[in-house]
Amino acid sequence: MSKKDKSPEIQDLPSEDETIDQSQAEEVVEEVSKEEELEQALGTEKDKFLRLFAEFENYKKRTTRERMELFKTAGQEVLVSILPILDDFDRALVEMEKAKDQELKKGVELIYNKLKETLKTKGLEILACKKGDAFDAEIHDAITQIPAPNKKLKGKIIDVVEKGYSLGDKIIRHPKVVVGN
Repeated sequence: MSKKDKSPEIQDLPSEDETIDQSQAEEVVEEVSKEEELEQALGTEKDKFLRLFAEFENYKKRTTRERMELFKTAGQEVLVSILPILDDFDRALVEMEKAKDQELKKGVELIYNKLKETLKTKGLEILACKKGDAFDAEIHDAITQIPAPNKKLKGKIIDVVEKGYSLGDKIIRHPKVVVGN
């Protein structure tokens, strides 16, 4: 065995008798550049794939979130249509305080409380708003301004005309208030 047979690196190198012609050198360079080209193309395709995959994941998360929001507020239209009935119950109870028939009042209160509790289980909440609270334009709906009876009530709620309600985190009816100026 010669040195040429023992070492593979030496076999690849041309012997002194052999010479590499120009076309063989160009083929080796061309193969290397094609390999680099393919690696770059593969890298580009991997990048496109990762971006597309990330975009699809974001789409799935967004649609899931939107679907959950839709389920939360699916009955919003029905609940909004029931709100005037709750207002009528409130007015009826105020008037029944004046009446002598306490049994009738108790019966109406039972029905009213049952309706309120049923709506509460569906996510309907009354927005807390009372006289003397600070007016917040994001939450309250000012229907009018009147001169404040005293300086303490300037810019504050003087009267609550209509209760406000929220469904989950969303306000479905803003409380209608009178503000002092």
